[in-house]
Amino acid sequence: MPSHWVKIRTIQYCWRPLLLAHLILLSPSAVVSAFTLTMGLLKVGVPQPWEKSKKNLNYVREAGVRQFISTYNRVKDLKGDELLWGDEIEYGIFVLDHQNKKVRLSLRAKEIMDNLNKNEANSPYESEGCNWVPEYGAWMVEATPRRPYNGYSVDLLRVERNMRLRRKRILSELNENEIAPTVAAFPMLGALGDDGSVPPVPVGGPVTESEYIGDGIINPHPRFAALSANIRKRRGEKVNIRIPLFHDVNTPEYADLPGLPPSTCCGEESILLWRFGKGDLSREKYGNGFVIVGCSSSSREFNDFGDPVTLQKWLVDVECDGCKGLFYRSAPGVIVPDADWPRNGDVVVGSAIPDVPGWIRLQNGYYLPMNSDDGKVKFLHKVSSETHANNQQKKALGSETPMYRGSVGNINDVPDLKSALETAVSSLSDEHQTFNDEAKMFNLRPAIHMDAMAFGMGCCCLQITFQATDVDESRFLYDQLAVLAPIMMALTASTPVLKGRLADTDCRWGIISECVDDRRPAERGRKGGPDPDPEVAGKGYRRLYKSRYDSISTYIYQGVSSEDGQMNNRILNMYNDIPVPIDEDKYRQLREAGIDPLLSQHIAHIFVRDPLVIFDGAVEEVDDDTQTEHFESIQSTNWQSVRWKPPPPRTGPNDPHIGWRTEFRSMEIQLTDFENAAFTTFITLITRVILTFDLNLYIPLSRVDANMQRAHGRNAAVNGKFFFRRHMAPLEKGDDGFDEQYTSMFSTVNGKKSTLPTVFSGDDLSALNLTSTDSDVSSWEG
Repeated sequence: MPSHWVKIRTIQYCWRPLLLAHLILLSPSAVVSAFTLTMGLLKVGVPQPWEKSKKNLNYVREAGVRQFISTYNRVKDLKGDELLWGDEIEYGIFVLDHQNKKVRLSLRAKEIMDNLNKNEANSPYESEGCNWVPEYGAWMVEATPRRPYNGYSVDLLRVERNMRLRRKRILSELNENEIAPTVAAFPMLGALGDDGSVPPVPVGGPVTESEYIGDGIINPHPRFAALSANIRKRRGEKVNIRIPLFHDVNTPEYADLPGLPPSTCCGEESILLWRFGKGDLSREKYGNGFVIVGCSSSSREFNDFGDPVTLQKWLVDVECDGCKGLFYRSAPGVIVPDADWPRNGDVVVGSAIPDVPGWIRLQNGYYLPMNSDDGKVKFLHKVSSETHANNQQKKALGSETPMYRGSVGNINDVPDLKSALETAVSSLSDEHQTFNDEAKMFNLRPAIHMDAMAFGMGCCCLQITFQATDVDESRFLYDQLAVLAPIMMALTASTPVLKGRLADTDCRWGIISECVDDRRPAERGRKGGPDPDPEVAGKGYRRLYKSRYDSISTYIYQGVSSEDGQMNNRILNMYNDIPVPIDEDKYRQLREAGIDPLLSQHIAHIFVRDPLVIFDGAVEEVDDDTQTEHFESIQSTNWQSVRWKPPPPRTGPNDPHIGWRTEFRSMEIQLTDFENAAFTTFITLITRVILTFDLNLYIPLSRVDANMQRAHGRNAAVNGKFFFRRHMAPLEKGDDGFDEQYTSMFSTVNGKKSTLPTVFSGDDLSALNLTSTDSDVSSWEG
């Protein structure tokens, strides 16, 4: 059976029981909104050249934080917003040349989009409509429903109907020899030279300087060309994208690499891993024609140097009479007296602060000292990443938040920390040897090379935005969807052909990640490169572990306050186990403004990036109290797997109210409206189940990153294995819900009787009394 049909069958297994959950979307008291929930707008103006905009980078970063603080304080107490949601679908327009048996890009997207929007404006009273917006490529158009879907379960039936309407309307504007399929990527982009588009466009140009595509295929809106040029100029060179090439029987690039069997390099028990964004070492050694790959048989992920991607772990051991642990610090030297965790025997995850020796910053946004002020008492000891907490508090984990339940009992027993510390430190040296052994698994493979933003941003996808009831729900949903992002990406994988060649991967994500990677060599962990530049963020030398387009780096849900609120911080530190570079000054500014540690960390993290496009007349002229343009200029160019979106400002009394939103961004687009509607409705139902049952999907973010790499693997939905929780209920006493096993996609989706849960199976919903649930008549009939 073809893998595509296996994927669809997998969805069908979980689709039928999930229909049961459609009755819990919302009660019929929800009111249909009459406004359009616009997904995004493009500013009209003249972008500043990079050298001119550099002088304004710092001002925009500073003003962006001020604008966020102003917005947050104005809308943080919004509650009770109804569920509104919508999807975004992108179309590619192609020209069929039957005589020469070629397919080319049709660069008429703006003309077609303008005609479509004109027609929509002439029919404003129709119950269903569409909204058309430009995309990066001059051959691309994005479409959304004109009226958002709401909490009625009958709106689930609107999804496919509206998608069919969008397709019908765009087809009505095409010429006889044009098509507009929903495909993830144009398979021949960059392979046809000057003859790749209608009208033809010469290869190269001052914007991209590409060897494969021409500047003329970029959307004529000035923002898109400015993005392309400024990414290249900030980076100091063209972007470099290298995808593993599929090894077929007669693939010529493999002729000089004997000993590699066709189709696989990792054996039957694992899949190939392409470590996108971490290819500098292989490029330096082997050039643009090759890439180093790994295999998923290891439960760990490594970069090109064989180093683990998780942060350092530290064992807490305060060696003084009567001392049970440490107080948190909201900043170095500033004690937080109402949070008495962590205790002796606990293990924390954090990183040293470069500018403040002797301190580490934890992944929940707090700080801890390594030693006493006089340096005589050591508080924190480096230990192996395999080390886990060895104290009684872990056995009493609990809270009354959606993540945990119960309470913390009285802790009097202190474990034998001496033996625990000796074991942990000894395993630290063994761990580095293991890393070196695992690094031998890396393999050199021929690569499909690409060198321009169009190869990534020219990909089409399926994205969904949900309006939450309040800020806490939007943040909780952000965290849960981040765990599901790689799972859903693997299920929807649809990008097997690039630049006319078969790739050994199936997803677009890593391609886009590398096509917008504006990091300088030092920021990517390499030596050399340009001198520090005081005008760019971090002077261009702050270590940034990911591209601007990547999976999230920190969970942001703070949890509900309780008498034992310190437990929230403990759990968040356990799961936020990867580096989160932040702008320390902006973090302190956010904390002083009353923003909680996790959200401050998130904002300070996205503001380690520079704005990529600054418009003339829109720098100091922007009002920080009433506008969010500078915040959005950085927020909107941090393309993460999930995006958290504050309410936009209202500029007039007739502007619609838009609440706190969460955008799910990882899914690939499908060929048919039925498939796109199925995945859209599927993830929507999952969000309702998660919120209704307070489900807990948290796993360490290092495992989420590992799943993102696995999701790229060829046929990952069928052959891949993914990290997932053993159960999704609030944490039980003595059980953190997660261990180091990983499982197949089938078990992840449908559950496993002995260990794994499922949010998708009807078994987990069997307690629902559907007859007692308020629901509209059409839902029962549907």
